[in-house]
Amino acid sequence: MMNFTREIKRELVKIVPPAREDMFSLFCGALDAGGGIPASGNGEGAGFSFTLESEEIAAYLVALSERLFGVEMSLREVVRGGRQGRDKLTFAYTGTGGEELAEKISAFGGKDRSGTDPESYLKGAFLGGGSCTLPKEGKKTGYHLEIVFADKERAEGCLSLLDRVQLLGNIVQRNGRSVVYTKSREAISDFLAVLGAKGAVRILGSVAAAREENNLENRKENCYAGNADKAAIASAKHILQLEKLKKEGKLDDLAPALLETARARIENPELSLSELAEKLLISKSCLYHRLKKLLAMGAREDR
Repeated sequence: MMNFTREIKRELVKIVPPAREDMFSLFCGALDAGGGIPASGNGEGAGFSFTLESEEIAAYLVALSERLFGVEMSLREVVRGGRQGRDKLTFAYTGTGGEELAEKISAFGGKDRSGTDPESYLKGAFLGGGSCTLPKEGKKTGYHLEIVFADKERAEGCLSLLDRVQLLGNIVQRNGRSVVYTKSREAISDFLAVLGAKGAVRILGSVAAAREENNLENRKENCYAGNADKAAIASAKHILQLEKLKKEGKLDDLAPALLETARARIENPELSLSELAEKLLISKSCLYHRLKKLLAMGAREDR
């Protein structure tokens, strides 16, 4: 099955913000969701770091830090076999000026990041700690997008930025972390559009269209099944009444047309009214009126 999160992130790393402030906003979002400020550096002083499972995203952020600050982040730790068996890579910069850079990053946009560019920040946050899943085949629900933050303050800041671009989200606490999430397909589509992930929006749309088509087919099948059940119940009622009339010798007294109809109904219990009418070479309306007369006779006998 397609890893939708990976598809989204592969598309996002192909986009480089044109303005320096937008780059800074993206970098802050990535560090808030997937990194740490400050990061201790084995006696080298403070700085910043991020931990990711994707080498492609790591390379993107390392290149961005060099472009923004003129420093080269280095690989500090590899934890084998993380989620889904993928290694976790930690890159950090704690060299000369690291403490000053960490303070600059922390202060950029304010405590709640309200001074950052919303689109760029959200793009970075999704790269750093976001994921998105689509419904599994045969399931009615399963749209889910989330971004995980280490603290509630950053999560609430993300929620405020979502509001600025007219997107809605919620916060839930999970394993000591704050998760911003939405389960609305429409909200996820709007979020991806804001990020500029046009390919992902198309994938989401095609999945939704396929599910809608399947749901329509299921509704049709259920409708047919329901109608078949009703036809079977009606047929059983007809036959019970007609068998009673037959047992009592009442069928022989019927007019030829009614006798023919009664025998056809008894001998073909599996046929619907339309199919039985076709077999008798009469209209469905005519058949209905004949059966109505036969059932009325049975009802009189029951009194």
